[in-house]
Amino acid sequence: MIETVEDLLCFEEGYRADPYYCSEGYPTIGIGTRIGPKGAALVNYQMHWSRDIAYAHLREEVKAISDKIDGYPWFRQCNGPRRAVLVSMAYQMGVSGLLGFRNTLRLIEAGDYAAAGRGMRQSRWYKQTPARAERHARVMESGTFDAYNAGGRQ
Repeated sequence: MIETVEDLLCFEEGYRADPYYCSEGYPTIGIGTRIGPKGAALVNYQMHWSRDIAYAHLREEVKAISDKIDGYPWFRQCNGPRRAVLVSMAYQMGVSGLLGFRNTLRLIEAGDYAAAGRGMRQSRWYKQTPARAERHARVMESGTFDAYNAGGRQ
C-alpha cells in the first residue's frame, strides 16, 4: 500500500544491498542512490547497504529535495500524493530535471492537473520510463495513489 513518498520511491526504485548499474548506466545502491559516474566499474564500490541504511539515506534525500522545492507555489498547493510524484521525479532526474518541466509545472500551479498529466506523457522522461511515468501522471491527475494501490493498477 502506497501512502507516502518513501513508499512510492521504494516501489519504483526497489532495494539492492550491493552496487548495480541503473538503467542509465550509473553505479547505484540501496533504493536508487547513485554512487558514481556513468560507466564507472562496480569493483570501485566495495560496500553493502542494509535496508535500514538504504531507508535512512532515502529519508534524508526526500527531505533535501522537499526543502529545495518547498518554496515553489506549484509544490505547496499540491496534496500529498501529488507532492510525492514531484519529489519522486526530482529523486529520479534531479531537481534541475524536474524544473525543466516548465509547462507542466505551470499547469500544476494553475490547478489543471489533467493537462499536467498530459504534459508528463509528452516528455522524453515518459519515453525513457513509461510505466513509472504513466503511474505518476495518473497520480497527478487523480490526486490519489490509486494508480499504485489495489484496484488502481492497469
